[in-house]
Amino acid sequence: MKKLIIRTATLLLCSSLIFAAGNKDTAGSAQKQYRIGIAKIVQHPALDDIEQGIQDAIAEAGIQATFNLQNANGDPNTAAQIAAQYRDEHVDVAVGIATPVAVAFANTIKNIPIVFGTVTDPIGAGLVSTLEHGEGNITGMSDAIPTEEHIKLFKEITGIKTLGYIYTSNEANSISSLELVKKGCKEAGLELVTQSITKSAEVKQAAEAIINRCDGIYLTTDNTVFSALPALVQVFGKAKKPIFSGDVTGAKEGGIFMASGFNYYKAGKATGEMVVQILNGAKPADMPVRLMTKPSDSDLLFDLDAAKNCNITIPQSYLDQANYIYENGKLTAK
Repeated sequence: MKKLIIRTATLLLCSSLIFAAGNKDTAGSAQKQYRIGIAKIVQHPALDDIEQGIQDAIAEAGIQATFNLQNANGDPNTAAQIAAQYRDEHVDVAVGIATPVAVAFANTIKNIPIVFGTVTDPIGAGLVSTLEHGEGNITGMSDAIPTEEHIKLFKEITGIKTLGYIYTSNEANSISSLELVKKGCKEAGLELVTQSITKSAEVKQAAEAIINRCDGIYLTTDNTVFSALPALVQVFGKAKKPIFSGDVTGAKEGGIFMASGFNYYKAGKATGEMVVQILNGAKPADMPVRLMTKPSDSDLLFDLDAAKNCNITIPQSYLDQANYIYENGKLTAK
């Protein structure tokens, strides 16, 4: 009987130790600190919102993470250096915001999951071969916008006959967008006038070169153009010609006649949710490219000050659809 009691006690002690060890492992796993590298091609409000949205989505998922935030300052060579840094530091996930950064990551990082954010044409950029799933260690979120519908709407409200477009000639996103703009102008019966740039410092000069040859200008999600947006707004505001932006974030400071596009903070959170899935065991190759297509993902803004400056009356039916109105120097959310 004594031996039986001793054996039972021993078994209970062993079971307790095993259970405690199991709990310790579980607790250790829950407390793991992940390292996330997030790099953007250049700094401007839309990309800043994406960066913040990614971090917030990860935090809201209860994941402990440290972030290595980098800015390539518009330089693909710097983007390649950042990619090498993330690779050598063995971050758990590398997030590339905008095409040049995502491409640099894809060329440099082979054994770490890569999530791209706001890549307009990920297939054309060679990041994936289909939107239905990722490619190898790569997946992400596309910021493709309904360019053709935008151009048709711009013509309908403003009555323009010639459309201006400034694009970055050495950025894959911009080249892909240019083809969509050409198609949109053809369908809308508009003449297209283009001006190419290679860096932010050329935006004002490009705006001045195009201003007398167009009735208004359309902006797609070109990061180089948006990094110098105030200069472009100044040129077109002085000439009293309207601007339509495919990015609402940049229009919230005033000066842009109208803007329609998805919410970049929400896009950042969508990108961050993909990072969370990967940290929880999902493989990038199995994850489809995320598209921001829900009505709740998009915003519509009208700037009544800019409309007045351009002598354009916006039909009330369109104003009723807007969730942002800029008037008397103040932005109001509806």
